[in-house]
Amino acid sequence: MAHLVGQQLGQYRLVRLLGRGGFADVYLGEQIYLGSQAAIKVLSAPLAEDATTTFLHEAQTLVRLAHPHIIRLLDYGMQEQTPFLVMEYAPGGTLRELHPRGERLPLSTVVEYVQQVAEALQYAHNERLIHRDVKPDNLLLGRQGEIMLSDFGIALLAHSSRSQRTEDIVGTVSYMAPEQIQGHPCQASDQYALGVIAYEWLSGTRPFCGSFVEIAAGHCLVEPPPLDTAHLGISNAVAAMVSRALAKRPEQRFTSVQAFAGALERAASLTRAKSRATTPVGTPSASGRRWRLEDDFEGISTS
Repeated sequence: MAHLVGQQLGQYRLVRLLGRGGFADVYLGEQIYLGSQAAIKVLSAPLAEDATTTFLHEAQTLVRLAHPHIIRLLDYGMQEQTPFLVMEYAPGGTLRELHPRGERLPLSTVVEYVQQVAEALQYAHNERLIHRDVKPDNLLLGRQGEIMLSDFGIALLAHSSRSQRTEDIVGTVSYMAPEQIQGHPCQASDQYALGVIAYEWLSGTRPFCGSFVEIAAGHCLVEPPPLDTAHLGISNAVAAMVSRALAKRPEQRFTSVQAFAGALERAASLTRAKSRATTPVGTPSASGRRWRLEDDFEGISTS
């Protein structure tokens, strides 16, 4: 698909390839009249004839999504049976690029990120939409450093594409809820995926690793390894909030993704307040110790 650079799709000329996924490639596009930039997502293979109507219907639904933490779908079209989506361009890259796999983040950063993503998901859920593919690769950084959730509906559209293959799913099964793996995604499935991300950001590892089958079986049958609160410098309350978001049954999770984000923030705040209240103050050494305790709690001193 790299040969599309220089070609025109709709009102956009494709300038360079930004990235490749399992079923679509993303290009930086330039509007031929205004010179404005956009991300152009081109499916890797033509749609089946009976899938074209579904694609257009889904695109019409997604174009109405308007939220500060959601990448806007600006336009869509078909060219020689190949569908493409014109999306808002986020120049800051993805959170996966900013925080490579294995990196642990401070608790305060995790809480901030989760809140922003939850706001976007809650808005979509209120519109009766499910994302289905929440993962760090789909969390982009906007011009002001804000998180912007991308690829709403892309996973759903891919199911209509001839390019769908088993290996295309391997990259995202690590974040899939049990019911989604079993073919029954719901709004709580997005909460589960955000719980997996929070677990990964706090610990530096995802709950389940291995082959597609091993990961899928883990999500469906095995409880995630408990977060090592002592090693991570987080409280049992924080760990419990993440654990609840990762409950096997949707009804055992929080009532909404926004409720999960709120509970996580409160647990983190209460833990910080308790840490300050139990830390002796009044001497230089005590003051220094207080700083280190808070530093440990936030996870800043870990690698």
